[in-house]
Amino acid sequence: MTTLTLEPRVANLEDLMAQLTQNMSQLSEENRRTTSQVQKSSLQLDLLSKQVQLTERHVQQTSQRVDELAEEMQKFRAEMQEESRKFRAEMQEMAKNSDKNAKEFRRQMAELSHKMGTLAEDLVAPSIPRILAEIVNCPELPQMEGVRIRKRLPDGRVKEYDTIAVCGDYILVNETKSRLRSEDIADFVKSLEEVRDFLPEYAEKQVIGTLASFYIDPNLVTHGERQGLIMLGVVDGLMEILNRRNFVPKRF
Repeated sequence: MTTLTLEPRVANLEDLMAQLTQNMSQLSEENRRTTSQVQKSSLQLDLLSKQVQLTERHVQQTSQRVDELAEEMQKFRAEMQEESRKFRAEMQEMAKNSDKNAKEFRRQMAELSHKMGTLAEDLVAPSIPRILAEIVNCPELPQMEGVRIRKRLPDGRVKEYDTIAVCGDYILVNETKSRLRSEDIADFVKSLEEVRDFLPEYAEKQVIGTLASFYIDPNLVTHGERQGLIMLGVVDGLMEILNRRNFVPKRF
């Protein structure tokens, strides 16, 4: 009886031990696999960490290079601004000297023309079209009709006009004096009233008169204005209008 009872228990125990051994073996295999996966994951993490470190280093180097480039660009911009400033200063100085030299040249030419008695030809005549355009609203470019124009009438009267220019409905008659006197103003006004007698081809034009000289006393400028004349004098080697601003000349 006792032997029969023990044998099934031993058999069960052996089965349990076999099952336990199998379970332990499976657990060990799972543990090995888990350990292997953990090692692989750890390796991947290490690689990822190295990649992150490399990326951070690259970003840091790139950022440093960008900062260096920005600094270099800032220095370059500052150098270019300084060079541009120096260049502009040099150009302004050259222009100033050039303008000064040009004015001195024109002044010397004006003095020479004044001494030689050729003020009308050298300085006045080239300025008349410009002055006429400033005075009236010309529909076209003023035309020079001549310098030192001499006219004689059948009745024996003779008249010489230093400079004549025409623009639209206007004719500008200029007289140039090496030295302007008060009586010259009255004589010129009288001659303007006779322009249509000597220049009948311009009978339909409105006559404007200009008196020019190398230097005109301010009192004579005022006197000429009151007679409706444009007074011209040499300024920086050029003939310029001496009348007050917004002066309207008389139409004869």
